[in-house]
Amino acid sequence: MKISYEYIVAGCGGIGSAAAYWLARAAGGDVLGLERFELGHVRGGSQDHSRIIRLSYHAPEYTALTPHTYEAYAAAEEESGVRLVWKTGGLDLEHVRDGGPKFVNLYASAMREAGIPQDELSAGEIMERYPQFRLHPDVRGVYQRDGGLVDAARANAVHINLARARGATVLDNTPVRGVRPTADGVEVVTDIATFSARRLVVTSGAWTNDILRHVGMTLPITVTEEQVTYFQSPRLRDFAADRFPIWIWHGEGRDCFYGFPVYGEVATKAGQDVGGDVVGADTRTFEPNPRAAADLRRFLAQNIPDFLGPELYTKTCLYDMPPDRNFVVDTLPGLPQITVINGAGHAFKFAGLLGRIASELATEGRTRFPIEAFTLNRPALTEPSYEPAFAM
Repeated sequence: MKISYEYIVAGCGGIGSAAAYWLARAAGGDVLGLERFELGHVRGGSQDHSRIIRLSYHAPEYTALTPHTYEAYAAAEEESGVRLVWKTGGLDLEHVRDGGPKFVNLYASAMREAGIPQDELSAGEIMERYPQFRLHPDVRGVYQRDGGLVDAARANAVHINLARARGATVLDNTPVRGVRPTADGVEVVTDIATFSARRLVVTSGAWTNDILRHVGMTLPITVTEEQVTYFQSPRLRDFAADRFPIWIWHGEGRDCFYGFPVYGEVATKAGQDVGGDVVGADTRTFEPNPRAAADLRRFLAQNIPDFLGPELYTKTCLYDMPPDRNFVVDTLPGLPQITVINGAGHAFKFAGLLGRIASELATEGRTRFPIEAFTLNRPALTEPSYEPAFAM
C-alpha cells in the first residue's frame, strides 16, 4: 500500500469530496482522501437529494463568492457529463415588524453591491408570480432568478469518482486516529496505516475537533441535529421545479424555514433552520424532533398550505456552526501544512468552490478567492465571551 502522498483530505463529504477532486486535478495520484464512515453516509451534513444553491446572501463576503459556486459545479458537470445544478429561481421572504424588513434588506443590499440582479417584491407581487403562497400583506421578499438546487448526494459521488479517475486514492471506513506534524509535512494515523503528506486538509464537519485536538487545537463549534420532511402534496404539478422556486423564510429565533420544489422524491421538501437540539456528533438520535416538525407544519399551513400532504418521511442531519455562523477557511497558526474548512451549517452550495479553495491553499499557499472574513483569528473564534448568533 502506498503510504506517502503530497496531499491528504480528512473527511469526504461535500467539501472534502470536492477538495479531493480539485487536488487530483493538480496532483493526480498524490492525493489521498480519508472518510471515517462509508462514502455517501447519512450521519453528517452532506446528504439527501437537494440543497439550495443561490447568488442571494446576507453579506458581501458571501456574494463575492456565490457566482463562483456555480462555476465550480459546472466544471464537475462538464467533466462527468452528470447534471448537478437546477435553476428554479429563489425567494427570500420576511414578515416586516417594527420598521423595514431586516433580513430581506441585508440580502438586497449585498446583492446590489455585488451587481447581482434581483427583484424586491411585496406580498401581492409574490403571490401574483407564485399563487401557491398565502402571505400576510406585511410580508416582503427579494427574488433572484439564478437560485435553485444542487443534488448533494450526486455531487459528492461525482467528485469522488472524478478524483479517483485522475488517480486519487479514497478510503472509506477509515477514521483518523492521530495527526503528527513533521518538519516537512504531517503524518496521519489510521487503523490500517500511518500516512505521510506534505499538506493535510481537514474537512470533517461535526468531527472537525476530533482531528484538530491531535495538534492541540479546538474550535468553538456547536453541533445540532436538524431535519427535513418530504410531503406528498396532492398538488404536485403546482410545485414542480418549472413552476415553484426554492424559498427561505427569515424570522426571529426558531422562526426560520426553507423549502424546495418537487425533486428527488415525488414530494415537496422543507425544513426549519437551526430548529434542532444541540447534540454530540456520535451521540445524536437520528429520531425526528416533534417540536421542529410541529413548527414546520404550522408555518406551511399558514403560508403555503397546498405544499402539505401526508408525510413521506423525515430525515435528520447535522449542523456544525461557529458562534457567528460564518465559514472557517484558514491554515492553522504555526502549522501552515494543515488547512481547516468548516461550512457552518450552510455550505453545501459552496462545497465545490470550497474544495477548489482548499486545493489552492494546499498547493499554492494562497487562493485567488476572497476568504479574509473566514480566518481563525476573528473574535467569534478567539473570544470566549462571544455570544452565538446563528440566524442568517
